[in-house]
Amino acid sequence: MGILLTEADAAVAGAGGISLISMLLMYAVVIGAMWFFLMRPQSKEKKRVAAMLSALEVGDCVLTTSGFYGIVIDIKDDMVIVEFGSNKNCRIPMEKSAISRVEKAGDN
Repeated sequence: MGILLTEADAAVAGAGGISLISMLLMYAVVIGAMWFFLMRPQSKEKKRVAAMLSALEVGDCVLTTSGFYGIVIDIKDDMVIVEFGSNKNCRIPMEKSAISRVEKAGDN
């Protein structure tokens, strides 16, 4: 009788082991899907913005995050001076991170 109990216990333990493996596999699939749909697009967008800002040149037309259009007149490390308006008197220094879109001077 003792042998039958140990065989039955082994069958129950074996079935529990399979469910544990399938549960871990399901967690891995969910984490992989979260990375693919959430983290990956965010990192691709960061790379796109970094490439856009590294290609920024004097004379480019930019749109700031606050919605103003201007022309870049000077570029420093992580600062730019943008000229707004047609009177050429409104020059504002701002961080490069405040630029949301760049239109090249020759693309107009």
